Formats: sequence, structure tokens, C-alpha cells
Amino acid sequence: MGNRNVLWMKWKSYIGITAIVIAMTIVLHPLEAAFDMVNIALVFLLPVLLSASLWGFRPALYAAVLSVLAFDFFFIPPRLSFTVADLRYLISFAVYLSVAALTASLSSRLKHQLLLSKQREAHTAVLYELSRELGAVTDLQSLIDSVSLQVSKTIGSEIAVFLPDEQNRLKLYLPSNAASNWGQREEGQAIARLVLNHNEAAGFGTETLRDDPGQYAPLRADNRIYGVLAVNLGGRTAEFGPEQQRLLEALTDLTASAIARMKLMEEARIAHLTAESERLRTAILDSVSHELRTPLAAIIGSATSLIEGDRLFSGEDRMELLQTIREGALRMNRLVQNLLGMVQLESGMLKLKRNWCDVEDLIGVALAQVKEFQQHRQIRVKLPDEVPLLVGDEVLLEQMLVNVVSNAIKYSSDSSVIDIVVRTSGDRLILTVTDRGVGLEEKEYDRIFDKFYRAKSSKNVTGTGLGLAICRGIAELHGGSISASPNEPQGTVITIALPLPTREDSNPDIIES
Repeated sequence: MGNRNVLWMKWKSYIGITAIVIAMTIVLHPLEAAFDMVNIALVFLLPVLLSASLWGFRPALYAAVLSVLAFDFFFIPPRLSFTVADLRYLISFAVYLSVAALTASLSSRLKHQLLLSKQREAHTAVLYELSRELGAVTDLQSLIDSVSLQVSKTIGSEIAVFLPDEQNRLKLYLPSNAASNWGQREEGQAIARLVLNHNEAAGFGTETLRDDPGQYAPLRADNRIYGVLAVNLGGRTAEFGPEQQRLLEALTDLTASAIARMKLMEEARIAHLTAESERLRTAILDSVSHELRTPLAAIIGSATSLIEGDRLFSGEDRMELLQTIREGALRMNRLVQNLLGMVQLESGMLKLKRNWCDVEDLIGVALAQVKEFQQHRQIRVKLPDEVPLLVGDEVLLEQMLVNVVSNAIKYSSDSSVIDIVVRTSGDRLILTVTDRGVGLEEKEYDRIFDKFYRAKSSKNVTGTGLGLAICRGIAELHGGSISASPNEPQGTVITIALPLPTREDSNPDIIES
């Protein structure tokens, strides 16, 4: 059935030409007296031009010969005979055939150029669409799927991509909708390795292993080979011409550029993470060494004085030195707790224990912990008549309150007032800690919750810049938030918002990560 259709399409043009020439002869024969022979001959060029534009050169040449025969038989004396009375007509026929052949050749070539232009326009549109798609993808599988779709639409073939891993071993990547496991052939793996090692294409259409049905091209960009693109041309080699080859090379270049971009992005990300890790390591070492040096010096000095001059000190002096040792140890303990808390938050190892928490108790425990360095600052607490319970981890919530209140004490002057206010707003419990300290610049109110960030006004105050960062992590872990704003006329307000219990929290004794 298929062969019959091909044969019919092949001879359809010749049948059509024959019908056109016959129809023109029938129409022109009665009008012979009204037209000159030259005009009739020119009219017979129309089937030649029509055939060249519709069917190509050979049908146009057939139309030229058939037109000459019809012109000779019906219009050149003696009529109804292929003989000619005047031999000059033979020269005219030869010129006619030459002009017809040249016209047919030019028309056919123009048609071919038009087809090539349309094909190239379609290919350009495909490449533009693919370049837009590849510019948006961020993962390798999506990239391979996009390339596979375009190759399937334009060439009608399936692809496989071979990329080297860290040990330079080739790893096969297939499209998500791969119809077969063509890329898994051992021969294909070997050819891909050959292409990767020699940086030259192999397979069909090349000088190397041309009998293989696949074409293997190196994915090369910026003088670096990122892998191999394999295209299965089995069964389509007869249809694979120069234009398809150029399109495939352009698709290969786009794929290589996209993979190179993704590799560079990955390398830049790793370099950024490395630089960030180095910066954090340096910041931690600087902060820890500075924060540990001061309390350690106080502890060592006080302990040495007690050991070497025990008889010289009164009971009050000994108590003062012991108090100094205790304060230094507590300060070091807070630093260690903050460091451990930040590591747990960053690594996701922190486990949230959900229990009923009394806000009044949380505030009381936090105030007891900061009492040692509160000095003469006055801390006022304002609670509503009925303080609702919270569901959360009381240890983490206490640490958050201690860090916030410690900051308020640290950055406010002695004998100043610090207010702690608790209220409810909708489904949230709002806790604010207001100091009347040095305050912050407008742009710093969001940044003070970043790790290791120290405000300009805190240069003369010891600290690591971890306390508020940990507070934000704890608040978000509980489904809440923490923010900072200026206090008028001077100071800072830290606002903590935590969700109030719901019906689902009726049995909160569950450990959640």
C-alpha cells in the first residue's frame, strides 16, 4: 500500500503536466489566427514554470519537451505532423528547450532556496525556543528533557547524554520519557568514551565509526569538554541531510553552553559556601577568643589571688573574688550555650519538645538568670490579668528570653528602666522588651538578627552577635517571629510573637523536630 502511494505521488505530477498541456492546446488551437506564433510559444512556457515551482526540475523538463511536441504537432506547418517545413523551426525549438530548461532550473533552484529558508527559519525558531528554555532550567534532568523534546520534534530521534563524574567515569542520563534504553548499549558507552578522550565526533556522518547508527558529539564550551551528546539516527539516516546536521550541531552547542553554565553556577555556589564557611569560622574564632579571654582573665586572676594571698583577704574580699569567678563562668557558659544552639539550629539537629509553658514562670526564670549582671537597672514586668499558657519547649523559650533581656541590659545604661510587657493579639501572644539604651540606626533593625552582626553602637560592648540570631531561630521553630523597632525617644523595642494553643494542642507532650 505504501509503495502504491509513493508511485502515485511520483507520477501525479507528470499526469498533471500532460493534462495542462492538452488543455492549453485545446484552448489555443481555435485562437491560432488571433495570436502570433511567438506569443503561442511563450504561452507554452507557462506549464514549464508551473511544473518547476510545484514539482521540480525533471517534471519541468518533461513539460518543456511535451510543450514543444504539442506546439510542433498542432501549430507548426505541416500541422498534425512532427515534421517541419522550415528547418529554422528546429533552431527555435532548441532555443525554446534551452530557455525552458534554464527557466525550469532557475525556478526549481528558487523553490529549493525558499524551502531551505523556511527550514532555516524553523530551525532558528527551535534554537531560540530551546535557548530560552535552557536559560530558565536549573537542574540537569530538566535540561536533558528540553533538548530531547526539540531533537524529537525537529529530527525525530532520541538522545542520550554522557557526563563524567568526579572519578572521570561516564554516567548515562536519559530523558524522563525515554522510549527505549538505546543509550545503554555497550558500544555506545565505548564510543562516548572515545569521543570524550579525543574531543572529536564519532558515529554516523563522521570519519570515525561511520557505520554506527548513532552520532556522538562532544559537549564543548569555553575550550572545556563537559560530556557527550548521543543522537540515535537509526532508520533516519536517509533523511539526515546537511541542514539537519547543522541544526544538530547548534543544539549540541546550546546544550554544552547550558551544562557549562550549570557547572559554573555549582562551582560558584561551592566557592561561595567555602568563603562563607571560612568567614564564619574566622568570625567564630575571633568572637570566641575575645569573649573567652575576658572572663578567663577574671577567673584566673581571682583564683590566683585566692591561692597566693588567702591570708591577706577578709571574708568580704574572698566573697567578691568568688563572685567574680562565678560571673566569669556564667558568661562563658552563656557563650557555649549560644554556640551550641546556633550549631543545632543550622544543622537541623535541634529537637523541639512541646509542653505546656507558663509565661510568668518563663519570665521569672529568665530574670533570675540575668540578675547576676543586672546591677542597678530596674526591670518592670507588666502582665495581663489572665496570662495564657503556651505550647513549646520551655528550655528554648527561657534561652530566648535570657538572650533578649541580656541584650537590653548590655546596651542600656546603669540605673535605667527595662520594661517587659505581655499581651495577646488575636491568636498570638505578644511579648515586648523595651530598653532606653543606645538604640540603632534605621537600617540595622533587621540586620541585628543575622549571625555575627554587631551594630555600630556596640563596638565597645562585648558580644559575639549570636544571641539574637538564636532568638530568631527559636521563635521561628515555634511558629512565631521576632522583630526590632526604635523606642521613642531613645532605645530599642524587641517584639516576640508566639502562637497561642489551638485545639490540636490539647495533648502537646509530643517531640517534634
